[in-house]
Amino acid sequence: MTLEEELAGFLQHLGLEKNASEFTVKSYREDLTQALSFARTQLNKKQIEPRDWNTRLLRSFVAWLHEQKYAKTTIARRLAAVRSFGKYLCRAGVLEVNPAQGLRGPRQEKKLPHFLTLADVQKLLAAPGDADWAARRDRAMLETLYSAGLRVSELVGLDVLSLDLNDGVVTVRGKGKKERLALLGPEAVTAIRAWLDDRTQLLNQTNKHTDAVFLNNKGGRLTTRSVGRLLAKHLSAAGLDPRTSPHTLRHSFATHMLDAGADIRGVQELLGHKSLATTQVYTHVTTQRLQDSYKKAHPRS
Repeated sequence: MTLEEELAGFLQHLGLEKNASEFTVKSYREDLTQALSFARTQLNKKQIEPRDWNTRLLRSFVAWLHEQKYAKTTIARRLAAVRSFGKYLCRAGVLEVNPAQGLRGPRQEKKLPHFLTLADVQKLLAAPGDADWAARRDRAMLETLYSAGLRVSELVGLDVLSLDLNDGVVTVRGKGKKERLALLGPEAVTAIRAWLDDRTQLLNQTNKHTDAVFLNNKGGRLTTRSVGRLLAKHLSAAGLDPRTSPHTLRHSFATHMLDAGADIRGVQELLGHKSLATTQVYTHVTTQRLQDSYKKAHPRS
């Protein structure tokens, strides 16, 4: 089989056996399609065979990505996709050795996550008000993002049956379709209860039936893009940094939890991080803030 045919099997493997999301599968498809396209041009062949897929070719691909001025994060992602594909080909017996195994990606610049101060979060959460059903929906949406530390994809994927408002708990399906329990504070619970009453009326008016918690004006599930647009609207109303994204609220949740003395492993579990190292970036944020405060306040700093 050609590698173009093997790619189809790999993508199916990701979706069915690895429980990868549609977005992840789409990203792998784009990355590997580009790599195969490069290989066909480089080798002047219509299709790529397993014996063509070697370390020399893949080094040339990485060098080409640098020449094309791709961002370091993009190059690292492309290389990770090629590496995963090679691992799959080895397991399938197509290759004996993964040609991408020894390739190094570009050194990544460590960027501390952007977050909002507690005062700014409070401004944002108050911005929607409660004048109509859309305002109450947006308030509930923002409260849920911040209170539970959710990814925006997890927020729009919430179903009514996943909510346990009596105990302030929500069941979340995160990356790799793994489920975890997230917590909802009293303000979030109150906002969600108010929105659920509006939600029932909206579904009756639109004659729709859906399990989704957060709906658009037609009674359908909100999309991640819609959440981004709604957030931008309320950031403007609150006079806050327009570069703030839905993920910023997740960063803010983690930073504020650790600032208040929460156990890092507890925060890891609430965020659904597979590795503690991913959560530890927030300890760097809080340490940096302490250092900044020290330099400003200490007379001999």
